[in-house]
Amino acid sequence: MKELVAMTTHSVGQTGSGPLARLVPAVATGIVGGLAGGVVFGVLMQMMDMIPMVAKLVGSDSMAVGWLVHLAISAFIGASFAVLLGRWAGKPVIGAALGMGYGVIWWVLGALLIMPAKLGMTDMIFQIGKTQWQSLMGHLMFGLILGLAYALIAPRLARRG
Repeated sequence: MKELVAMTTHSVGQTGSGPLARLVPAVATGIVGGLAGGVVFGVLMQMMDMIPMVAKLVGSDSMAVGWLVHLAISAFIGASFAVLLGRWAGKPVIGAALGMGYGVIWWVLGALLIMPAKLGMTDMIFQIGKTQWQSLMGHLMFGLILGLAYALIAPRLARRG
């Protein structure tokens, strides 16, 4: 585990007393990037009237609950990006590419598998139509913003450490 933490937080470069001192800033940076991407993606989802569907994941129809769930998922994805890919995402072009790739992974996992399965729409699992292509564009934008934010913030934290 120590090696994973060291690998993961290498790009943040915090000089603290241990692995946690390096991991916390990396995860916080990922959360910020995830929330930034989540807000942009959420606006697009709201324009497509998809936020209430996100609320249904927790048994609600509320727009506010949909936003809270969406942003919580965005923060989790940002944090996991930092843990899994943060080591390599320290430069904007690489961060953007990794973020977009990570967005595609979450499009497949979230939009094509988890969401339809959780909502009882099993006939929609891995089905691709207009809505799913729009969702892919949103996930790509989310990933782009996540990766860029991470790449721009993490080196600044490293210099402060």
